[in-house]
Amino acid sequence: MSVTVHGGVSPAPARHDPAEQDVPQQASTGLRGVELTLGYHGVQVVASASIRMLNGHVTALVGPNGSGKSTVLRALARLHRPDSGQIVLGDGSSALDLTAKDFARRVTLLAQSRPTPNGICVRDVVEYGRHPYRGRWRREDPEGAAAVAWAMEVTGVDGMAERGVDELSGGELQRVWLATSLAQRTDVLLLDEPTTFLDLRYQIEILDLIRDLADEHKVAVGVVLHDLNQAATVSDHVALLHKGEVQAAGAPAEVFTGPLLSKVYGLRIDVHPDPQTGHVSTKPVGRHTHRLRDAALDTDVH
Repeated sequence: MSVTVHGGVSPAPARHDPAEQDVPQQASTGLRGVELTLGYHGVQVVASASIRMLNGHVTALVGPNGSGKSTVLRALARLHRPDSGQIVLGDGSSALDLTAKDFARRVTLLAQSRPTPNGICVRDVVEYGRHPYRGRWRREDPEGAAAVAWAMEVTGVDGMAERGVDELSGGELQRVWLATSLAQRTDVLLLDEPTTFLDLRYQIEILDLIRDLADEHKVAVGVVLHDLNQAATVSDHVALLHKGEVQAAGAPAEVFTGPLLSKVYGLRIDVHPDPQTGHVSTKPVGRHTHRLRDAALDTDVH
């Protein structure tokens, strides 16, 4: 992944060529945004952001509310047209020049929220993911059945194929929507806050699936996450956004530093690296965090 880094908050060490930074020799590009400037109704919300999604890697976009991370993801999914900049596919072609169906065969998005259909089973919902391969009047899709079966197996929903989607829990439904996206058989998967509103178990299941898709199926994954610890655990690269600009980018251990996170989020955030694995965990420090420390000291005294 590569990201253009702007000032305003002390960034990670600057690289001379942000278009090529941190790209492993064996990793190919699935999708990249180049100098994207984005706005709503003439008001700029993202300034000159560049980001690269690599096949077989997970890239997490993090930052406070209103930082622009979901807007960047929507732009990469062609749901928000850039005021300037380019969206480029792995073969060097412009994503903005493709028809909607051609683009949907290359990139898929799991949106933040979707309506729950009534009176339809899981298998039928997953089959909706094959729409880029079917015409309005033509239903032939020779690879469709295999793609749907694979998507349901990978996400673990094959055992509920005939159940109505309106009978499912939130975590089960999220896996069905993920299977629908995977049925498109794209090389790039974008997810906007896929763990929001899910119980802890289902959050971890979704994150494990994301990691499996990158590791085992070489999908280029881009995901917006609010939870910094989840981002540190699941991603190979993170981009930290603040006020519409990318403040730092790189491996989680490089980007997630106490001073930088504290300044971006406006409160003290402690960062704890694991001495054995090098992985980092974050801990926001509120006004009442001292209660736990004081309770521990009282226990030691008595």
